[in-house]
Amino acid sequence: MITALAAVVALLGPAATTLLAAAPATTPEQACPDAGQVCESVFEATDNETVARLSDAWVATPARILVILLIAFVALRLVKRAIARFSRGLGEASAEASGPGAGSLLRTTPLASARAAQRAETLGALLSSVATFVVWTIAALMVFGELGLELGPLIAGAGIAGIALGFGAQNLVRDFLSGIFMLLEDQYGVGDIIDAGPASGVVEGVSLRTTRLRDVEGNVWHIPNGTIERVSNMSQQWSRALLDIEVSYGTDTDEASLIIKRVADETMRDPDWAKDFLQEPEVWGVQTLGSSGVAIRLVVKVRPLSQFKVGRELRRRIKKAFDAEGVEIPFPQQVVWHRGSGAPPATPGGPPGGDRSEQDEAARAGRASGAPEEG
Repeated sequence: MITALAAVVALLGPAATTLLAAAPATTPEQACPDAGQVCESVFEATDNETVARLSDAWVATPARILVILLIAFVALRLVKRAIARFSRGLGEASAEASGPGAGSLLRTTPLASARAAQRAETLGALLSSVATFVVWTIAALMVFGELGLELGPLIAGAGIAGIALGFGAQNLVRDFLSGIFMLLEDQYGVGDIIDAGPASGVVEGVSLRTTRLRDVEGNVWHIPNGTIERVSNMSQQWSRALLDIEVSYGTDTDEASLIIKRVADETMRDPDWAKDFLQEPEVWGVQTLGSSGVAIRLVVKVRPLSQFKVGRELRRRIKKAFDAEGVEIPFPQQVVWHRGSGAPPATPGGPPGGDRSEQDEAARAGRASGAPEEG
């Protein structure tokens, strides 16, 4: 290399000879105060400051820049490979995440696998983008330093631009930050049924900026993540079918509770429905005393997204059992007083206005005869 530089100088003719003769430096430290080893080596070989500096500018600096870019490229490839491995592991761990009694079910659910895959893919893309930005930013700053540019004004300008961008795109930044934390905390995913405030429905897609829902009427909602202040997930790990079953005031609540429990247990033992049950059904007892009847609460812990179909099946079977056992399901009723006749006598232990069963029979007889109501 040094011989080639000497030949170039020889080809330059008298101008190069005059330039070389004017070099005042006598030591490598004087000739190359800010240069590297290449400059010093060329100066020792040629005893010319100009040739030494040109060799450093044309050979050593491009070589150092090339090495910086090569190291950045290799480092980025290694980081992206590590991120891809981490994303795959995260997806498998999310698919196998188990709740109380629901782990084996989630592992075999296609929706759970799709949810885990999309979550891992989104997080992997985010981490890859961040790694690419950081690595190439550092490499660019090092290249600018090799070219002799002042880094202080560049960093200050980038900071000002970042502040301006942050003020101008606050909503966008908020959406992205909310999406990042939502994914990291696994608040919901594809296939979940959620109530996001403005809308509720099945999650069809999740990105860093928006969440896409489809409600029960088939409408698609695109909700920015930054506007979701609270979210209710109805299908994460397990669900609960909750039924408030009303019976009339004349019905023995203990007997009705036994019938409800028997029907729920028979449904759980049914081979067609057993896979949806995670625990034995429970009758919690009288929930409310309504205007028309008494509500008895039944709760069943089921697989995610199964609470709706299990609830419908239980209501159908309980209705048939009530009909077979003669348990009356209440309907809206009204007691009519004749003006000036005073209040009807109250039956001890019963509602005001006499025994309700007698009132019911009188009302039915009146409707059957077509007699008009008085009021």
